[in-house]
Amino acid sequence: MSIDLKQLKYFLAVAEEKSFSRAAERLHISQPPLSQQIMKLESELGVRLFARTTRTFELTVAGKALMNEAADLLAKMRMTIDTIRQIDRGEVGRLRVGIVGSAMWGPIPSLLEEFQTKFPRVSWTIHEFGPTVQYEALRAKQIDVGFWREPKLNDDDLRHDNLRQELCFRENVCVAVNEHHALAKNTAIELIDIAHEPMLSLNLDKSAFPRYLLQCCINAGFEPVIFQEASEPQTLLAMVGAGLGVTLVPETTSRIGWPGVVFLPIKTNPPSANLYISYTTLDDAPVVRAFLNIINPPSV
Repeated sequence: MSIDLKQLKYFLAVAEEKSFSRAAERLHISQPPLSQQIMKLESELGVRLFARTTRTFELTVAGKALMNEAADLLAKMRMTIDTIRQIDRGEVGRLRVGIVGSAMWGPIPSLLEEFQTKFPRVSWTIHEFGPTVQYEALRAKQIDVGFWREPKLNDDDLRHDNLRQELCFRENVCVAVNEHHALAKNTAIELIDIAHEPMLSLNLDKSAFPRYLLQCCINAGFEPVIFQEASEPQTLLAMVGAGLGVTLVPETTSRIGWPGVVFLPIKTNPPSANLYISYTTLDDAPVVRAFLNIINPPSV
């Protein structure tokens, strides 16, 4: 049996108009091919759909049943086609976003708000992971995109794992000191000014970012003494507020009012806290493509 949607569309037009001529006019075709399609449909089904006499034109019982079913089927098909097109445009689906915690103090919340406004039918979830966990989650397809900071990953490793990384937001590192610290009265300092201060750092064994900051201090002429390590930036800032040491954090961290903490820009060669987005190159998911277009709108 080979019944196509065009035949059902033609049948429905005839059934609703109760006239082959009016149905042909509605469909913008001539009457003979319309009659041929209806006859072919009846032949495929093995039933009569219309009871025709010289004076009457009525649907048979089978025709009435098909009329209801055809109307539902065509409506469902239109909805299916519309949904498929929305999926292809990235308007329907889900997006799993991996982030480092400090990214939520910067542009990510406004980015997600814009994405939700433009694509309200896409559900998204946030997964707060360090860069190493995000990398593995991307490879395992447990997240769709990941955000992490400097230093960026090796391009050869990314290609080997079919991942791509793009710079999306530029940002520098600043120094967080206690409000009563002698440096707090400055508008900006040099990195070497904290050479003899007890340093508070994110865990050096869990992310490349704190190791990168340590190397930046060495490049500036000193090797900092790590007093305490912590898993979360807010823990470091709480210790700074208690006067236990100083720490290096992305500048956007200063947007939050941390009690007892002053944030000082670094005047010369400040370390970078640039934010990168990474995603797989194997799956050109429309939702991911739509999200990337929010970050970097295509040129007109």
